[in-house]
Amino acid sequence: MSIEQLAETAQAMVAPGKGIIAIDESTGTIGKRFASVGLENTEENRRAYREMLLTTPKLNEHISGAILYDETIRQSTKDGVPFAKYMADNGIIPGIKVDKGAHALAGCPGELVTEGLDGLRERLQEYYKLGARFAKWRAVINIGESIPSGTCIESNAHALARYAALCQECGLVPMVEPEVIMDGDHDIETCYEVTEATLRSLFDALYQQNVLLEGTILKASMVISGKGCEEQADVEEVAESTVMCLKSTVPAILPGVVFLSGGQSDEQSTAHLDAMNQIGRAVQQECRDR
Repeated sequence: MSIEQLAETAQAMVAPGKGIIAIDESTGTIGKRFASVGLENTEENRRAYREMLLTTPKLNEHISGAILYDETIRQSTKDGVPFAKYMADNGIIPGIKVDKGAHALAGCPGELVTEGLDGLRERLQEYYKLGARFAKWRAVINIGESIPSGTCIESNAHALARYAALCQECGLVPMVEPEVIMDGDHDIETCYEVTEATLRSLFDALYQQNVLLEGTILKASMVISGKGCEEQADVEEVAESTVMCLKSTVPAILPGVVFLSGGQSDEQSTAHLDAMNQIGRAVQQECRDR
């Protein structure tokens, strides 16, 4: 895929009025969801469930892309059409989760680093042939006493950048996801500081690895109080802090930012997104008035 095609795909992923659906649950995770409704965790039930989601009428009017699990991208509709082909034919960009999960970071108690770089080039080449046009890699940044360390932030930034460079080499748009975990009793100011440091390190690493930002998407966590914090920031403060943090760290050439809920309820995350959009509209109006 050329530079122009990578940029076009990235722009299509963040098309106005649309979002990206994550259906990349592992077999174990989806099994827990099935168990809650008394459904057996079989390959056919997983396939049928994903087909139900992906064949929803008019889905492409609201969804620009879908992140798939390894099993899912190899599955097909009941009529024998591969899910990735069905999605592409219906205007939804197929994506694939490629990291191997977060594991203990040696020498840094309580901290994690995401693994999966070994053999990644070959896996990405296969996923491209299977129809994927973007990929996702998640890093986990915990906040606690004396953490995150610079080692943790830099190790995850380096892994994200290596993954992103390999994605673009293989024709896939990399979605980089440095998730700052909201577990803990930290306040919103601490979350801001950690998120800012994480994003600065990430974009520095992307630059060092010659990653094309025009063909990259950021999946960001919001700047928010820890779940155990006695004083929870209100909706407006979360929105303002998140927007300010992104404006101070994310290069303007990046096509777009998508958000993860990060453990928030649907109501919480929707309220925060709405408030951030209100800020965006106010800035646009201010520019028009000048």
